[in-house]
Amino acid sequence: MPNVLIVGATRGLGYELAKRYAQREDSVYGTARTSQPANAHHDIRWITGIDVAEEEAGGKIARGLQGHKLDLVIITAGYFGKESFDEPDFTAEVKMYQTSAIAPVFVVHALHKAGLLKSAAEGKTGTKIILVSSESGSIGLRHESEGGGNYAHHASKSALNMVGKLLSLDLKKDNVAVGLVHPGFMRTEMTAGVGFDKYWDAGGAVTPDEAAKSLASWIDDDFDMSKTGTYWAPRGAADIGTAEAMLGPKENLPTPLELPW
Repeated sequence: MPNVLIVGATRGLGYELAKRYAQREDSVYGTARTSQPANAHHDIRWITGIDVAEEEAGGKIARGLQGHKLDLVIITAGYFGKESFDEPDFTAEVKMYQTSAIAPVFVVHALHKAGLLKSAAEGKTGTKIILVSSESGSIGLRHESEGGGNYAHHASKSALNMVGKLLSLDLKKDNVAVGLVHPGFMRTEMTAGVGFDKYWDAGGAVTPDEAAKSLASWIDDDFDMSKTGTYWAPRGAADIGTAEAMLGPKENLPTPLELPW
């Protein structure tokens, strides 16, 4: 029975992933900032009191796993503080970088040092680590039509992409694969909270369970050591508003789609 860790599992994509893996009878561990959510799937084992923006979060997660080695780690925790050039927000920017780009280093480091990541022989894949990024972190997809602003939302995801690339190099000797993903533009509290719900229909936004289904399928069927350190949109370009301007007609782009850095 595979052991799966979902960091940020109380709502949205994280919860839908945790529920999906639990329903197929994997051994699932989910982290929560406070307590487990009401009516959570009964087969999810919760590690509570985890704020990934805190330095000790990785150590707490490692202790909560009680020695169980992991087949899959998905770090979904995120924070989106909306800002503009006229009104940048220093506190929100720091929190976005801490959550998106700093936390994964310390979580993965703690899991590795505790011996909770599975290594593998050459040609095989040990633990798979998926860092949930966003197409917003792609410099190559930025286009003048969308304007500027939301500096740390974009830049913290770009920083996460670099973190994932570097982790892939450090963990390659153990055949631990690290992937960066844009899971899709989602209809969540987070996107609604910054006013992006007005773009849901035109932007092709999907529900978290739809995004979880396509991401889990990609992890199972496509992601292995041959793709470690790379950046993908498992659902393709359908919900990436700048894709045509920067990459060409969407109908000519493959699914899954490897994204430009």
